[in-house]
Amino acid sequence: MEGPPPVGHNGAVLTIVLPKGSLEAATLALFADADLTVKRSSDVDYRASIDDPRVLEVRILRPQEIPVYVAEGRFDLGITGRDWIEERGVEVESLGELAYSKATSNPIRVVLAVAGDSPFNTIEDLVGLPEPLRVSTEYPELTRRALAAKGISAEVSLSYGATEAKVPDIADCVVEITETGRALRAAGLKIIHTLLVSRTEVIANPAAAADPAKRHAMGQLMTLLEGTMEAREKVLVKLNVPSEQLDAVLAVLPSLRSPTISELSGGAGFAVETVVAKAVINTLIPNLKDQGATDILELALAKIVH
Repeated sequence: MEGPPPVGHNGAVLTIVLPKGSLEAATLALFADADLTVKRSSDVDYRASIDDPRVLEVRILRPQEIPVYVAEGRFDLGITGRDWIEERGVEVESLGELAYSKATSNPIRVVLAVAGDSPFNTIEDLVGLPEPLRVSTEYPELTRRALAAKGISAEVSLSYGATEAKVPDIADCVVEITETGRALRAAGLKIIHTLLVSRTEVIANPAAAADPAKRHAMGQLMTLLEGTMEAREKVLVKLNVPSEQLDAVLAVLPSLRSPTISELSGGAGFAVETVVAKAVINTLIPNLKDQGATDILELALAKIVH
């Protein structure tokens, strides 16, 4: 059987475009954690590099533009939000989601919001109005399609910022992104509908993804990125336990997979190690001690690859 296409120092195959702006810091942090550190001469430089034999070129551009550039074949691989993929309406291949947004690991939502004292409480309330609905948004195409699908007559105008400030004088409602809804509530608006739940995605040019060498390199980079994302939510726990307490310890020990159990020399008990969710560690460690575990270690993980 033939192995994967060779990729070496002179065979770098991928051109990559990463998002500038709200996703920039989180994306660069992920790549650094995955040992794919993005290097550039300054924080405002649009050209960058990754010291990896698979990567030929790196650019850092606005996420709004990335789906178009990837679809056109200007770049093989890009990272952007599902919101911009839907807005631009171009053909790209999604290689998978990465669970991070501007400030959290939660997805963002593209929502329709009206004034807090508006009589409208659902999107259905907007059907059949005597005048077209005035909508201000940074997502005009996505908004037009969503409202048309609901049978809502609307005049959709492109907003260049401060969208929430345009209600009610300039617009009847806005379509905006939010992670928590806090900023919209602070502006005196209420959310009445979610048009799209958007996560950060890795997208590929379809022709590039069909090329064996490029596809193999893409898969390897996704292994590193996804393994790093999973490791952020997990820790490795190692402990010793007397033989007579082993069953009690295992009963309170959640694990990613079956724990590894090794007998200690001299019949002194067992060494146990397993991967657990970081969210439970502060309750788990005291419980393990209560059940007789000793020498408990919590260790950070860099990558988890299945």
